Amino acid sequence: MSGLASFSPASRTAGTLLLAVVGTVIFSATGLPLPFLFGPMLACLIAALAGAPLRGTGQVAVGARTILGVAVGASITPDLLGTLPQMALSVALIPIYILLIGLIGVPFFRRICGFDPITSYYAAMPGGLQDMVIFGKEAGADARALSLIHATRVLIIVTVAPILMTKVFDTPLSHPVGAPIGDVPWQELALMVVAAIVGWKGGERIGLFGASILGPMIVTAALSLAGLIHLRPPAEAILASQFFIGIGIGVGYVGVTLAELRKDVLAGLAFVILLAILAVVFTEIVVLSGLAGPIEGFLAFAPGGQAEMTVLAIVAGADLGYVITHHLTRILIVITGAPIVAKLLKLRDQKGKQG
Repeated sequence: MSGLASFSPASRTAGTLLLAVVGTVIFSATGLPLPFLFGPMLACLIAALAGAPLRGTGQVAVGARTILGVAVGASITPDLLGTLPQMALSVALIPIYILLIGLIGVPFFRRICGFDPITSYYAAMPGGLQDMVIFGKEAGADARALSLIHATRVLIIVTVAPILMTKVFDTPLSHPVGAPIGDVPWQELALMVVAAIVGWKGGERIGLFGASILGPMIVTAALSLAGLIHLRPPAEAILASQFFIGIGIGVGYVGVTLAELRKDVLAGLAFVILLAILAVVFTEIVVLSGLAGPIEGFLAFAPGGQAEMTVLAIVAGADLGYVITHHLTRILIVITGAPIVAKLLKLRDQKGKQG
């Protein structure tokens, strides 16, 4: 990491953006799927593992997530609200799903991978990457290990899910992500921008978890239900959000060492396999019970990041309301419940308390 100090932050970010653009162009030119997501992600991932001095885009990347929040909010219509009772049984499976993940994940990380109890606990929780790292660090966990484990979970799921969607579920990832910007009325564009900024910053001010997505989603949903917004953000905006999300995933591996690859990343990879088995079981339950279609069930229970699952639901033309309702429930339960359960189990770094 000391070699990175010879590069200014601005030059590192500029180089990262240029690399991401090259990755996007290569993916587009070769006809590979989701070029604006996978192009930057793979280019930055390879460069990060090779030791390149990459750097994320900070608040720009966070702001890009507001676009997805607006997209989800615009999908919340009176018709969607009318279907919520039909989702109740499916959503009720989420707490059971989380409990099983914890019962399997914590012993896996503790006994097989050799992590301490606190790190094992927060590594197993299927919440947001940033939230689990913050909670874990406050409790005395290994923040770097948590970051790599959760980043690997998101990376593998985002990489494998499209393959399964096209090969197993026969779902093309070619659904229009949105109308061209020229086809979206300027009044609605203006409202979307206001909803994104007000929701994001207002959410941060009140301490809303996932404020960059949930804040804009809530404000846009209110505008949608009021009949003021009828469309998702334009396609160009959705593609921009994919671009910055891809960069963020790849840059998460900057500075990773061989020791971390062997222990943390491999542990995250093995855990994803366990998660995949559970996800398949719950997908089968909702599909065979007639609670959801195959692609909706798969995306709803795939334990990836909320932003990444939103992107995949959009490009697959899936029922965005169904998918996001389940992920919001999962994230809400984990974010609110994980610290409480940790306190009940007295998971706290005693050395940290003494210091």
